[in-house]
Amino acid sequence: MKQSHAFLFRLAAVAAVASCVLMTIAYTSLSRVHAQTGPSMLVPNLAVRTAVSGLTQPTAMAFIGPDQFLILEKASGQVKLVSNGAVTKTVLDLGVNNTSERGLLGIALHPNFPTNRGVYLYWTCQVSPPDPSDPFHPTALECPDSPAPGINGADSSDILGVPLRGNRVDRFNWDPAAQTLSWDHNLIKLHAFQNDGGPEPPNQGDLGQPARGNHNGGVIRFGADGKLYIIIGDNGRRGQLQNLLFGPTGAGVPDDQFGGPDPDANHLTGVILRLNEDGSAPADNPFFANSNAVVKKVFAYGVRNSFGMAVDPYSGNLWTQENGDDSFDEINRVEAGMDGGWIQIIGPVSRIAEFKQIETTMFGSNLQQLRWPPSNIADSPQEALSRLVLLPGAHYKDPEFSWKYAVAPGGIGFVLGRALGPQYEGGLIVGAATPNLAGGYLFHFNLTGNRRKIGVDDPRLQDRVADNTAKFDPTESESLMFGRDFGVTTDIHTGPNGNLFVVSLSSGSVFEIYRSK
Repeated sequence: MKQSHAFLFRLAAVAAVASCVLMTIAYTSLSRVHAQTGPSMLVPNLAVRTAVSGLTQPTAMAFIGPDQFLILEKASGQVKLVSNGAVTKTVLDLGVNNTSERGLLGIALHPNFPTNRGVYLYWTCQVSPPDPSDPFHPTALECPDSPAPGINGADSSDILGVPLRGNRVDRFNWDPAAQTLSWDHNLIKLHAFQNDGGPEPPNQGDLGQPARGNHNGGVIRFGADGKLYIIIGDNGRRGQLQNLLFGPTGAGVPDDQFGGPDPDANHLTGVILRLNEDGSAPADNPFFANSNAVVKKVFAYGVRNSFGMAVDPYSGNLWTQENGDDSFDEINRVEAGMDGGWIQIIGPVSRIAEFKQIETTMFGSNLQQLRWPPSNIADSPQEALSRLVLLPGAHYKDPEFSWKYAVAPGGIGFVLGRALGPQYEGGLIVGAATPNLAGGYLFHFNLTGNRRKIGVDDPRLQDRVADNTAKFDPTESESLMFGRDFGVTTDIHTGPNGNLFVVSLSSGSVFEIYRSK
């Protein structure tokens, strides 16, 4: 058995390298691809300039003053201070596992910052990888609460060098005099270890599948209600929170080698969490009455993966983008108790036949885990809806906008104010998770008057679906194109000056969009 495990480990290690090259939305591999030219705007009266450059895989930013912001670097685990367009100091250096889509991913300031100096970070900690004789069980369940130097202070690119619950959100305190961040407390630790090709559970169909490190989500935002929202992708899990009541292989068989399909601390994936600032579950959460302690923290579920989440500054509504596998990327207005449908549904449920057709015939014909193949997708909208695992108080909701074939959207953000012009006020800006499609597009969406729907002028988009003809094809999105050549966009914010700031992981830069005349 140990020889078999060692062989599978070597096989997985080789396959994992190939997988990282092929993953179209994996941050690490994409960071090596740069736009051929600098970014440009495709609308009148707007221009773009570089706010700061020379960064390494920047993922997220937060303004702490009129001309100061904190910027995260994915692979280095460093939080850097940018003042007046230059990096002036590294204010924190975390030991991260940075393989694939892991690393230092998300930042949110306390709603009362700087009176309350809390800075919240989503990151992936690292531990020693397991012995090759048994690569299917990590060496630890979690990292220590405090990220002390010498315990998990170095960075790692070993795909198996994470604890089971290695994705985490912690509060740090900002010291404006020393310009440093110090650890305060951990809010939550979430699933990270992905190696599903082992002998457990038996006959599960994934033998030999490589280890992975994707679908970590990582965006965090404080809402208008003062609660912290956290999005994590499915990490390849296939349990009840992915709308499989008995898991991928049927009743009595665990979801993976750690249990499931019931949600617990080891299977809290594919969800949007809503937490108090101390990490506890708010009493008005949609599933707070549930006896399951982790479900109490869930705001929405049935999520595949996301690189973008934003709070509408005019309505307080929460919006996300969601990445499909090869079909039906989504823009969502997230409601309390929403079941987004994954893995049974992606895109509008009325398009279930197209979802099944694309996923069963193109691009590898699998949905990451082989144990639930796309041939299992329902044959009708009614069948798909009947399969959903609706927790008491849950409801299914179609996306507000979709692309038939994946274009891989990334970071999203809203335009606050009229500095760019009244026509852009309140607009939703969506960036790219790949440098494909115009070298890294920016899409601009208007919302309807009640700010609950996507407004469209193009008659082809009246159904709120861009019926493009191939993966990364922009057909029917031309009228939405706002800018191009921004590369891999991981975060978008309106700055204190009213201009729009765009974080580009692949360019190692933050760009500033401003009104030129």
